[in-house]
Amino acid sequence: MSKQAAATSTATTVEQLIRRISNDYEGLSKQLKIIARYIEQHKDHIGLDGIQQVALQCDVQPSAVVRFAKHFGFSGFSEMQAIFREGISKQLAPSRTYQSRIRDIIATDKDGEGGNSLSSTEIASEFLTGSLAGMQELKNSIHTPSFKNAVDLLAASDTIWIAASRRSFPVAAYLDYALQHTDKRIGLVSGIGGMQLGQMRSVRQDDVMIAISFSPYAEETVSVAKLAVERGAKLIAMTDSQMSPLAKLAKTTLIVQDNSTFGFRSLTSTMSMAQSLFIALAYTLELPYKSSSSGNASRTDAN
Repeated sequence: MSKQAAATSTATTVEQLIRRISNDYEGLSKQLKIIARYIEQHKDHIGLDGIQQVALQCDVQPSAVVRFAKHFGFSGFSEMQAIFREGISKQLAPSRTYQSRIRDIIATDKDGEGGNSLSSTEIASEFLTGSLAGMQELKNSIHTPSFKNAVDLLAASDTIWIAASRRSFPVAAYLDYALQHTDKRIGLVSGIGGMQLGQMRSVRQDDVMIAISFSPYAEETVSVAKLAVERGAKLIAMTDSQMSPLAKLAKTTLIVQDNSTFGFRSLTSTMSMAQSLFIALAYTLELPYKSSSSGNASRTDAN
């Protein structure tokens, strides 16, 4: 893209910029791709972070951040940052405070030099605090049209496939269990015995697949998703970026970014998204109430 072309299409809102970044992503250099992903995943903080901090987090030189801004038609980082400042919400402050506090605790507690070793309960408390912050961010950022489109796709399809690997597999297992409570045919692409490609031969035109994967993205999940789309299935991606390889294939994308505490990413937000998706589908399908073994009425037993 020429500088003139970039200047004539400079984004004026965060949403426009993220859309531009997603569209241009494949053509960016390796360094600019790293910055692109960082900006998308931390768009609620870019308005507060200095160029040095952004460069440090992306492991690039500040000049690369300036080059990124100029690629998208801005005169420099400050002009690009201005559109993020307009969208800053006080609701996101708890998450930022939490992240800063975690860094301070780890720095103080490192090798016990601070004389303030964390107890098991304190570690659990910090992890739960991070999960709560992630849930709040998900609540504030959920994209209504994408979520509705996902529910509509599931409701209209007779057959639903679910694909995930490694860290994301527990979410797929839950969805397999929950969706069995509908009258739809459900297929879990488990990969047991390396048979996932064989399972794909059963995918038909207009089936729907939910594919779940997060950076660095499970190759087997991406491969299965590609095959499903090639066979005419509609893909719902549950992932962490519009620049994810799954998002590029999907009819609709549900963005989830779980917080990381002590280097471990939780599944809290992702599991909540999966449960919300099922509950919304159950409501749409008007699944009948049935009595549980304890005699209490419930819509479904997908607890």
